[in-house]
Amino acid sequence: MTEDQTALCEELARAYRVFGALGWGDLGDGHISARDPERIDCFWMLGYGITFPEATADVMVLIDRDGQVVSGTGSVNLPGYHIHQPILAARGDIGSVAHTHTSWGTAFSSRNRVLEPVTQEACIFFEDCALFDDEEVQVQSLTAGSRIAQSMGQNNSVILRSHGLLAAGASVASAVARFVLMERAAESQMRSPDSQPIPADAARFAKADLVGEEHLRNTFNFLARHYGVY
Repeated sequence: MTEDQTALCEELARAYRVFGALGWGDLGDGHISARDPERIDCFWMLGYGITFPEATADVMVLIDRDGQVVSGTGSVNLPGYHIHQPILAARGDIGSVAHTHTSWGTAFSSRNRVLEPVTQEACIFFEDCALFDDEEVQVQSLTAGSRIAQSMGQNNSVILRSHGLLAAGASVASAVARFVLMERAAESQMRSPDSQPIPADAARFAKADLVGEEHLRNTFNFLARHYGVY
């Protein structure tokens, strides 16, 4: 690995361990990707069969557009490849995609609706949350992943109907921070289904202060420090 690739994989491993500290991925579900800084049509992901708390830089695999491992010795998480590859291919501004099955997010996804700005944190997703309203909840092909990418459009988050949440960002840190905030927004709306949405102008004002790359990276770093993930 080059120095830049090593730094990227270390941050990616840290992100997986944050998910693990939150209790996610315990059934082997979920994945976080990171676009390679040199081969931009390839991305890194945790080798299949490695648990989130076990994630380190040296168990990441680099996957090409055809789903082949071109660096690393692990195997490919096929559902991850089917979901992440089309999104990264369609969105050159995205450097990372995060998805796993969470208690509140998965339950919320069965409502088949986008997040509303009912809390301060939920304002992040105002006018930036798409809905993948598709009956194929078991993503087993690039075709299905391409439909997710198409539904996502230029948004940085998408609700996968009856499947769960997916968030993206320019970096691993921002994608993961956005995903964690998404889960919290879903929890708020599940716990208080009759909440009154914040007015649009107020939601846009809050969003502008919360979605910057630096702010999201700081959120990620606070999460990692809180859970002792270094």
